[in-house]
Amino acid sequence: MFPRDDQVSGRQARKMLIGEAVYKGIIGDETLGYFIGRVYLFLTCLGIDTDRLRFRQHLENEIKHYAVDCWDAEIESSYGWIMCVGIADRSTYDLLAHSAESGVPLEAHEKFAEPREVQKLAKAPVKEEFGLAFKGNQKMSMKMNILSISKGKKKEHLPIKKKKEKEHLRVFTPSVTGSSFVIERIIYCLYEHLFHTRASKDGDKQQNVFRFPPLVAPIKCTVFPLGKNQQYEEVAKKIAKSLTALGISKRIDITGTSIEKRYAITDELGVPLAIAVDSTSSVIVRYRDSKEQVRVDVNEVTSLVKEVIDGVSWDNVLQRYPTHPS
Repeated sequence: MFPRDDQVSGRQARKMLIGEAVYKGIIGDETLGYFIGRVYLFLTCLGIDTDRLRFRQHLENEIKHYAVDCWDAEIESSYGWIMCVGIADRSTYDLLAHSAESGVPLEAHEKFAEPREVQKLAKAPVKEEFGLAFKGNQKMSMKMNILSISKGKKKEHLPIKKKKEKEHLRVFTPSVTGSSFVIERIIYCLYEHLFHTRASKDGDKQQNVFRFPPLVAPIKCTVFPLGKNQQYEEVAKKIAKSLTALGISKRIDITGTSIEKRYAITDELGVPLAIAVDSTSSVIVRYRDSKEQVRVDVNEVTSLVKEVIDGVSWDNVLQRYPTHPS
């Protein structure tokens, strides 16, 4: 979090619980805090580095006229800190503006299960005094009771009193919290955060790797048979067909190039899983980030890929299937 006061005083952004920020009044209300939390979860789920993500509060001289509070999700890249998401508490500005132009009240109604007793302030005009003040034109005086005070009439003509009422319904204008996402900036920062290089198996060169999480990787899985074997190719095509039936994007490679080269291409494309077919009954499944491999039955491999895409951790996979040497 990078609150306004910290920016003005020259302090750095600091880690803070959203609940704590709301409690201390740094974030204006719980709804705004909720949206900030949801944006944080969204960006980190995509793969944005948590140490290069901050939420900066707008300064007094930059906050828009429609907002009572506004925070930007900023992501650090090679260009510095870039605003990628704007989250604004617009209060009742939008709905009141629409109502003023359309003449249609945009209100919410909350019906109570049991009536509530509330205390309200109410005008209690003294009709006789208004009649005298407006020389007998009492009807006009009642329409102009507020205006009369501003024109110098006595305030005693319009005393304000407290009274108790029972409410069965609460009518109010809801506030609006708006989030604006700059998708192209998020994608660019994602590329920077998820790209890295690592040594090849022989250690003689550096290989490019995109560490896209399985959820957002454009291609979820590659499938290729080892060597030139017609039976293995048929198994690979059968697995690819099963993946397509589940809506899982895949890339099949039957070129016959070396396994290391195909793994390197898979890693550079950011594909999280690779299936190498070296048998008609079981296959090797490799995880991109750790290069760890497990042996899986042909009939189970498609469901395993689906589980990993849906959020099952690779550690969980290692506990369930026998490992295969790299």
